[in-house]
Amino acid sequence: MIRPEHVMTHDNTGPVISKFKSIGASKVHNPQQPVFTLDHDVQNKSPKNLAKYASIESFARKHDIDFFPAGRGIGHQILVEEGYAFPYTLTVASDSHSNMYGGVGCVGTPIVRTDAAALWATGKTWWQVPRMVKVELKGKLAPGVTGKDVIVALCGSFNKDEVLNAAIEFSGDGIEALTIDDRLTIANMTTEWGALVGFFPVDETTLQWYDNTLDKLELRTFSSTNSGIPPPPTHPRINRSRLDAIRKGIVQSDSEAQYASHLVFDLSSLVPHVSGPNSVKISTPLPILEEKKIAINKAYLVSCTNSRLSDIAAAADAMKGHKVANGVEFYIAAASSAVQQEAERLGHWDILEQAGAKTLPAGCGPCIGLGTGLLEEGEVGISATNRNYKGRMGHPNAQAYLASPAVVAASAIRGYICGPSSLDSSTLPPTQAPTFSSSQTPSSPSTSAAPADEPLLEGFPRTFSGPLLFAPQDNLNTDGIYPGKYTYQDDITLERQAEVVMENYDPEFASLVASMTTKEVESQVVGGLKNGVVLVAGYNFGTGSSREQAATALKAAGIPLVIAGSFGDIFKRNAINNGLVCIESPELVKDLTESYAKDGKRGSGGRNGEMTVNKGIHINVNMATGQVDVTGPLNKTYTVRTVGPSVQELWLCGGLEGYILKEIQAHA
Repeated sequence: MIRPEHVMTHDNTGPVISKFKSIGASKVHNPQQPVFTLDHDVQNKSPKNLAKYASIESFARKHDIDFFPAGRGIGHQILVEEGYAFPYTLTVASDSHSNMYGGVGCVGTPIVRTDAAALWATGKTWWQVPRMVKVELKGKLAPGVTGKDVIVALCGSFNKDEVLNAAIEFSGDGIEALTIDDRLTIANMTTEWGALVGFFPVDETTLQWYDNTLDKLELRTFSSTNSGIPPPPTHPRINRSRLDAIRKGIVQSDSEAQYASHLVFDLSSLVPHVSGPNSVKISTPLPILEEKKIAINKAYLVSCTNSRLSDIAAAADAMKGHKVANGVEFYIAAASSAVQQEAERLGHWDILEQAGAKTLPAGCGPCIGLGTGLLEEGEVGISATNRNYKGRMGHPNAQAYLASPAVVAASAIRGYICGPSSLDSSTLPPTQAPTFSSSQTPSSPSTSAAPADEPLLEGFPRTFSGPLLFAPQDNLNTDGIYPGKYTYQDDITLERQAEVVMENYDPEFASLVASMTTKEVESQVVGGLKNGVVLVAGYNFGTGSSREQAATALKAAGIPLVIAGSFGDIFKRNAINNGLVCIESPELVKDLTESYAKDGKRGSGGRNGEMTVNKGIHINVNMATGQVDVTGPLNKTYTVRTVGPSVQELWLCGGLEGYILKEIQAHA
């Protein structure tokens, strides 16, 4: 169990409040632990959304919780600006990009809505300690190459789940030349790389950044004192005594520390890179794409990844004296109101507006497919955001690329993907694959090996069984499982979730499952579902955002069990918290791929192009022995590692909510 220093929730605070109340909690365990930031759907001025925002604020006032209203900025940026994410602390958020806090030496990791409710009620939740991966950065970036290029290249070059569900520790002499903004960008997108944590060491650059931040706070104090206004109190989190304590106790990893893997990247070998289309696992050197003159319809400088002051300044520098190309829409939104005010004071904001950029309020918006300016069918967009999954920023039949702010701005000017005029090719290394190397510590016995008769708690099913459906796709993300446009419909029913499940992946999936699901199975959804359709998918299933409905929608559809080559940890958390069982079986995935996936490869539909393969196969999983019997066209027995007593107990309680209720009642 962990007790984070802080836990942030945003627009999803509403459902967390409902969960908090449903488990019988009436008092927040530690009111200084939660932080509320409204940032995702800030363009939505409908009475329903405004009422939701008002109810969240009211709850915050009632329980004395720190609250930041819509327009103040994106939660992750606020947590860094306001010191909730602080060196040598653990801060979590009910959002997948809480990895970003690692840029300032804070262990940031995502939790989910049910975890947030548990934290409010008890101050703690569960965490499976991840393996550690060391990523060594050597050398120095060439002029015009940024932190965004670093992480885009890493995602594209190490794209075989090398860091999946790991905690990354960045090290090496290349770090000292990276700004805090670069580090925040890299740490932010370690989420897309598949990691749970992206941690940078605390060094002189970190301390100087906090000194500068503190100087600004003290300057405001001095100004108010001289004007006769009583000075504000010392900042509760960013203050001199706290920084002095860090300076006296710098923490470094032991030189003999063991890591699961050690990856090395020569920064001096890197040219600007572009991610996509529609996948962070594809990255291409900018000069190669530039030759193709890929026309764009929309460009975006928004999100928690690259909308800080240095990003806005870089875009303004690229656009100064130019106009947005005809037929192109360029959208900008600052990461926070403080960033926008500073950009306005320095003139950067005005340059972008004069060039034809369309401004949006400080917040998320297009990055998650909400609000103005989404990609329409057939359109191409380039964005400084973190995620370009199919359908993420608009229509599933649009194409999205990711790049640095300067490249996005330059592309908006010329109407095709290109670099800024300031980019001097003579100062860049040759256009080739950047220099990487990797090594791996000899692994422990395979996690797929089954224990001899896993002890089962009383009441936990000995078997899970049902017809098998195969989704021949690796990296099937939460947008594919549960589309973003439904995520913040807080009143959506389980029945409706079941109707839209997997809609962005296969529009026919829900009706197929419904035709195979009996009323008897449907009646079990609210409790412990043990029989129904068993879904088998590829590797890194459920990667992406922290939306809980990706798990609850599958369960609501009548799926008690998901088998995959591996899982994205954020999905697995949601599954465990909601009583959806997850098991890994690379061998079963391999056999199904060879038999039923197109050309024996995952990612391009079944053998006949169908996205979901239904061949009349039946599966029975013995949770005590780990024996998996598959019968029908594929007739074979497999062995898997099942789930231990901790997961079983959560399942028996109906999920984490029931577990916390049980704990509250026991305490009472």
